[in-house]
Amino acid sequence: MTDKAERMRRKFDKLVHEPNHILCMPVAPDSLAARIAEKEGFECINSAGYATNASNLACPDRGFADFGIMLNKCREIVNAVDIPVFTDSDTGYGDAANIKRTVRSFEAIGATGLFIEDQTWPKRCGHMANKSVVSTDEMVYRLKAALSARKHRNFLIMARTDARAVYDLDEAIRRAKVYRQTGADMVFIEAPQSVDELKKIAAAFPDTPVLANMLEGGKTPIVSIEDLRKMGFSLTAHPTALTYGQAYADKEIIDDLLKHGSTKDTQDRMITFTKFNEFVGLDRVNERENMYKPDQMEKKIAQWQTEGAF
Repeated sequence: MTDKAERMRRKFDKLVHEPNHILCMPVAPDSLAARIAEKEGFECINSAGYATNASNLACPDRGFADFGIMLNKCREIVNAVDIPVFTDSDTGYGDAANIKRTVRSFEAIGATGLFIEDQTWPKRCGHMANKSVVSTDEMVYRLKAALSARKHRNFLIMARTDARAVYDLDEAIRRAKVYRQTGADMVFIEAPQSVDELKKIAAAFPDTPVLANMLEGGKTPIVSIEDLRKMGFSLTAHPTALTYGQAYADKEIIDDLLKHGSTKDTQDRMITFTKFNEFVGLDRVNERENMYKPDQMEKKIAQWQTEGAF
């Protein structure tokens, strides 16, 4: 894991800081979605709370997925792909000692970085009503704990603020600037409410990687990746697209099966048996199985003996 983790951290760091480039991160609700995103050409995956609450617990993003569930989901995704995985650490899951444990744990499993936010716990999805945030000083305390815990400087830490909904955009920008001055590598102002607000956020941080969060049906208008790049954003996350897509497909297939008693009429809306096996790597599994069959091992041993390997 160490070699892979270092390679992924370096790659993520490079992608985030590449001039005039925007890194698009779909949030994967599970390892299969992450693998498909990788196979289809995405450079990075995001593991995050909204999708994890839904996929693991069938619950809303209201803090039900605790530290253990979030860590294990990220670990599963890291193990399934060979591209960087950036993760969500909510509020850090406790005091300074717990925040340090959070950072070290995500770093140890091979994540390339994480974001930590200034909401109170239990947190809510950034586009839900009735959020509350801690003081700026409390968030600075969280950030200092997180920054001091990481072992690798290229394990990037993003500061997220939800102050736009609680106060206003100016306060959210003010907080994000304080968090950046504290040492956060990147910033994320959640739930701006217009294109003009997105532009104002990007303009406020000309020398800092800033994330735009594109949530279908949320408070922020959906803007194309290219337009976000032109505004000056360095990263964009899509926290609900794959989760909503999976839920839609599940409902369509289940409704049709209940109605007709067969999937005969819905197979054209499914991935094929062959393509699915390609995504999950059946060929590689079969190849490894054949490699270690007794007759193949006997040939290998004979070869090693001839070459003086032992």
